Amino acid sequence: MTTPERRYASLVERFIGVSGVTNLSEAKGFGSSGQLKVNGRIFAMLVRDELVLKLPRERVAELVAQRQGVHFDAGKGKPMREWFVLSPTSRSRWAPLAQEALDFVKEQR
Repeated sequence: MTTPERRYASLVERFIGVSGVTNLSEAKGFGSSGQLKVNGRIFAMLVRDELVLKLPRERVAELVAQRQGVHFDAGKGKPMREWFVLSPTSRSRWAPLAQEALDFVKEQR
């Protein structure tokens, strides 16, 4: 079985060549053990062995309604509407969701 760390490493390999994408493997924000950023803004991160993605709030609500995961809570007791935690039991593939997150963050200014 592939560990979350290995799955995340595969995402890093996939996206690191994309223009503007950087990887912070020693990142500390949000309690993460790794962050993928585009143009200095986080679009995906590994937090407590779970994939966390920045997506449009409507997309997050849709994924939550489909029971694919939950809203991300940065430890302040308030779920963040544009951040999604993919359930470890979800059958959703990481790369397409990470691509959605990358596209969303790149569009924001």
